[in-house]
Amino acid sequence: MTTTGHCCHAEATDSKKIPRPGRRLVIVSAVFLAVLAASFLEPLGALNTSLLAYLGIVWWAVLLGLLLGGVIDYFVPSGFVVRLLGQRRKSTLINAVFAGLLMSACSHGILAIAIQLYKKGASVPAVITFLLASPWANLPMTILLFGFFGIHALLIIGGAMLVALTTGLVFMALDRAGWIEPSVERADADDVEWQALRDVDAKDALRGVTAGAVSLANMVLWWILIGILAAAMIAAWVPQHWFMQYLGPDPLGMGVTLVFATVLEVCSEGTSPIAFEIYDRVGVLGNPFVFLLAGVATDYTEIGLLWSNIGRRTALWLPAVTVPQILLLGWLLNQVAV
Repeated sequence: MTTTGHCCHAEATDSKKIPRPGRRLVIVSAVFLAVLAASFLEPLGALNTSLLAYLGIVWWAVLLGLLLGGVIDYFVPSGFVVRLLGQRRKSTLINAVFAGLLMSACSHGILAIAIQLYKKGASVPAVITFLLASPWANLPMTILLFGFFGIHALLIIGGAMLVALTTGLVFMALDRAGWIEPSVERADADDVEWQALRDVDAKDALRGVTAGAVSLANMVLWWILIGILAAAMIAAWVPQHWFMQYLGPDPLGMGVTLVFATVLEVCSEGTSPIAFEIYDRVGVLGNPFVFLLAGVATDYTEIGLLWSNIGRRTALWLPAVTVPQILLLGWLLNQVAV
């Protein structure tokens, strides 16, 4: 079957050649592997344990995110993405939250999917809403949080969804004012034509999905490796009791919580046990809420990816808009008896 400009994988078939790994990815991967190899030496045993633990947590999520990104690139018509996430309407933000609900990857797995959605025509406010909602509103994470926090998990999940929606609304206003980068112009929202799967050549589809996944890896994977390396070093060399001693429910403790959440956020599933330890020791919900939410909102990996793939204004506005909301909700949750 001859593909047209309207078929589901027209963009992917324009370039069937699988791209080579990018220079940044090669350099960062080489450094990461060198540190990992050195960590097997006895003096760096703690670092080795942390690195292997983080890799065990995130490897599947990152691979899943890249694979889904490749599938989106090949199979999903741009018009469908524009219709679902590309319109400048408040309902688009609701769509973004529910799209995040269906995702099962952690925050860094979501990054790959979000960037691919942006490339396919999702609006910047929808991408931001999706990024903020996905790590804490997705179904597997919801179950995990209920296991840790019981019924109080509803406050954390509800707070996450509220921050995502409010931030999306603010970004819509910023978009209208021209204070953030414009969204990618794609096909018209009504231009949606799905090609039947029976007409898809398996080899061509595999090549197209792989090309999309590798292209996406060149954009996001080197940032993820930097994040894993930094978080593993913190986990290896900062004593656990230090967190419990300084992350109290006062303003100083919330400020320290914010700083360490920024450094430690590599995977939501990985940070949730630490958040529960804070909750168990401090006895309030606000600090673990700040720890969980601020990790996503201020994560340097996420900000770096937004900076390099969308623009610096979008990247800088993300923490500027989210952090005050997170601190305010954290303070309110600290007033709730649990």
